[in-house]
Amino acid sequence: MKTTLNIIQIVISVALIAAILFQVKGGGLGGIFGQSDSVFRTKRGIERWLFMGTIVLVIIFVALSIISMLAT
Repeated sequence: MKTTLNIIQIVISVALIAAILFQVKGGGLGGIFGQSDSVFRTKRGIERWLFMGTIVLVIIFVALSIISMLAT
């Protein structure tokens, strides 16, 4: 059981790192393609999904860390 929790935690951590790296600070995904970031905009589409997915991954990672700690 401990090994399974560790493997799942590693997979979640890699997904969390990827989700964080895909987020462009300030400009959103439009900043990758040269869009101006001087206008205030809300997160839409993939940006919103990526933001919410990052939050979900953090919650899952913290829960797995606590469960892993208690399983020892």
